[in-house]
Amino acid sequence: MKPFKRDLDNPNQIQSYQEMFQEVKNRGEGAFIPFTVAGDPDFDTSIEIVRQYVENGADALEIGFPFSDPVADGPSVQAADIRSLNSGMTTDKCFEFISRIREFTSIPIGILVYYNLIYKKGLEEFYSKARNSGINGILAADLPLEEAGDAVNMASQYDLDQIFMVAQTTSNERISEIVKMCKGFLYVVAVMGVTGARSDIKKSTVDLIKRVKNHTDLPIAVGFGISKSEHVKDVIQSGSDGAIVASAIINIITKNLDDLDVAKQEIGSFCKELKESTKNR
Repeated sequence: MKPFKRDLDNPNQIQSYQEMFQEVKNRGEGAFIPFTVAGDPDFDTSIEIVRQYVENGADALEIGFPFSDPVADGPSVQAADIRSLNSGMTTDKCFEFISRIREFTSIPIGILVYYNLIYKKGLEEFYSKARNSGINGILAADLPLEEAGDAVNMASQYDLDQIFMVAQTTSNERISEIVKMCKGFLYVVAVMGVTGARSDIKKSTVDLIKRVKNHTDLPIAVGFGISKSEHVKDVIQSGSDGAIVASAIINIITKNLDDLDVAKQEIGSFCKELKESTKNR
């Protein structure tokens, strides 16, 4: 794999979400999008974990910026946030983290962030640093549609995709409003509640995928509760363009904190299995 170096005057070197989803579709697959918290359990190990993602089938990456009060996240991601913050991660170090990832991959990178971090840094500075570090898209998990205008405008100014979530409680009317502001892809929340591994995919998730598809031509990716290959296969075959896997991978880190080499090996094998499940849609 050739090292990737970003030319800031030529952002097209980075693969866009549109290009990625089309390429994956042409192969008859869905997109596999693994998540990690930047800096969990420490900066260097976290880079190596992302490298495992890339080398074992990731079509895009979702990187969480650690936050002390992650209201959308369950125990696994909360614990990862704490480990990351305890290791010394800051918002600026997260941008440095993305830049390091850009040394070895050009696949799309989205970040999941809480708006307090954007607000504290300053909207323009945050979005400027996001672009310069090689980020494709920003999802502010706690930013409501009604207050997102400034963020959407700033994303457009810096050629970034502002990504939004829809859930089972989202009305058809609100979905129509969300897709007017959303770019890159639409994040579909599979379950009621917070992030975390679940035992199965419910019919309500399948129904939501179909309902969202009726309102947009944007690619959709399903997350929250996608924790095994059967889940990935189910959501892809139900019409989702991609699957986002978070807590199930983070749990591998958690159980192997005393032997991170084992964690990386297990993560690599798990990612390969999850990617395989996106095929033959």
